[in-house]
Amino acid sequence: MVAAAVLGSGVAFLDGSVVNAALPAIAADLHTDLAGLQWVLNGYLLTLGSFLVVGGSLGDRFGRRKIFVIGLVSFGLASLLCAVAPTTVALVAARCIQGVAAALLVPGSLAIISASFDVRDRGAAIGLWSGLGGIATALGPFLGGWLISSVSWRAVFLINIPLVAVAVLATVRHVPESLDPDADHAIDFAGAITLALGLAGVVFALIEGPANDWGMAEVLAGVVGAGMLGAFIAVEMRSPHPMVPLGVFRSRQFSGTNVVTFVVYGGLSTATFLVVVYLQERLGYSPLEAGASLLPITALMFLFSRRSGALAQRIGPRYQMTVGPIVAGVGIGLFALLGPGVSYWEGVLPATLVLGVGLVITVAPLTATVLAAVEDRHAGLASAINNAVARIGGLLAIAVLPAAAGIAVGGSGVNLDTGFDKAMLIAGALCVAGGVVAWFTIRRAAPVECHTRGDVSIPCHPPCRRDSEHEPASSNVA
Repeated sequence: MVAAAVLGSGVAFLDGSVVNAALPAIAADLHTDLAGLQWVLNGYLLTLGSFLVVGGSLGDRFGRRKIFVIGLVSFGLASLLCAVAPTTVALVAARCIQGVAAALLVPGSLAIISASFDVRDRGAAIGLWSGLGGIATALGPFLGGWLISSVSWRAVFLINIPLVAVAVLATVRHVPESLDPDADHAIDFAGAITLALGLAGVVFALIEGPANDWGMAEVLAGVVGAGMLGAFIAVEMRSPHPMVPLGVFRSRQFSGTNVVTFVVYGGLSTATFLVVVYLQERLGYSPLEAGASLLPITALMFLFSRRSGALAQRIGPRYQMTVGPIVAGVGIGLFALLGPGVSYWEGVLPATLVLGVGLVITVAPLTATVLAAVEDRHAGLASAINNAVARIGGLLAIAVLPAAAGIAVGGSGVNLDTGFDKAMLIAGALCVAGGVVAWFTIRRAAPVECHTRGDVSIPCHPPCRRDSEHEPASSNVA
């Protein structure tokens, strides 16, 4: 079951990182600049972040396995469109479709695990899911580099198709259906549309504004986008069936974890976007060498993520969610020391190892904390909100940080002659800020007596608090 869930969501995670190694090749083949490459990444993140919560809600209401399989098939078809895209515009459009399909995959994967495991085993299961998902993400640049060197950048999308086929088969055979029997079948399309339009307008302004001296179109897009984001909040406050029930943010634990997610993934997304490009464009690495340079992260995630999740279940998430982002931020900051003449062993490897240790400490506790803050029946919603926050954090950071650091986003080709070191320091600072936020907002709730052995009540760690009366959660497995 875990393998099927990981394989399905892993396709989305893999695609999110495998494209990084292909960016210089895409720029050369399709004659695009850094702004165009930002859109190749952000088109995917835009629709993924906008529709993740809808995807989680659809799974809760109509069946997580059913929506998961629909997402897999759609993702495979969108990957084929990416592989045959003749222009940058066509590629960005296909990436947007991929993002919508991934929005059905990612929350469903974690919700399937959450609904299928006893609370006492959930922390370790989530740790395994996080570790394997992290491995898929970290393997992306290496796999992408190998495919680009051996075949073409288009192969990084074609590889998704056989993976999707295997994931569909494993899911149908081994994953039981689960849903929220009390879920309302109304869908908040107004919320999803206003969020997508709002993010699109703001991101268009942030990417195209610096490249075009903030012309009327960019300013207007930013104003309209901000207005649509305001409309999204108004819609959610008034809707009888909101896509994002704002009441869930009354939980300090839930809100704090999502703030940490926003800033940490903003820094991480920017770093992974720029580092792989920098290694190829400025240090002369081949796509394969650039991708392989990040493999230590894969090894660390594979060896220690499950243990990190189990440790957080014993001691609570606060310490790991404080220390982990700070360590990751230091690792990202070390990339600022890269430059011509700096060897892999002196520059890239130390930064990669420190970043990998920070991710191992952070990812599993963060994921488990989000799910522990809500009722079991809202697992899909909680997972979707947290994943949406992560993608939106990355979306906005990739749009803002290159220009803020002084990297040229217009002109011809990809120019990282200036601003890369400053961008790494800013991205690292975002992660460190996430650790500080975690220290002040994340707490370990008191144990709750939620199940019994004979006449003795056994407290759960972390507490399986499912509602205000702390009633034991019933199974959602159909």
